[in-house]
Amino acid sequence: MKTDINNFEDIVWLVDSFYSKVQSDDLIGPVFDAVIDDWEPHLEKMYKFWNAALFGIAGFKGNPFARHEPLSLGKAHFDRWLVLFHKTIDEKYAGAMAALAKKKAELMAEMFLNRIQNMKGGTDTVIV
Repeated sequence: MKTDINNFEDIVWLVDSFYSKVQSDDLIGPVFDAVIDDWEPHLEKMYKFWNAALFGIAGFKGNPFARHEPLSLGKAHFDRWLVLFHKTIDEKYAGAMAALAKKKAELMAEMFLNRIQNMKGGTDTVIV
């Protein structure tokens, strides 16, 4: 039986499971592997990010967009990211917080893609 995302332990499971999928994905895995040498600090930062995004717990510091802006990303990358994120949530969670996590991920992906496209002249694929 699925439960909702209720606490920090759930966030750790979500982040770890999601990024395990990301690392083995043939489209977005290489993008992450090109910029992340040590996954542990990234995962720790993502625990804090999602804890802040879902539960309002202070602790996340950073500018997520600034880390993504220089990468060669297009719509297909963000679409895959969302598919993997939704799939991970759906494996274990259902409820209001699970739905909120999906919605926040969708809004973030849309905002990042729009900002990247606007910075690069409105094209679908970023030219670096």
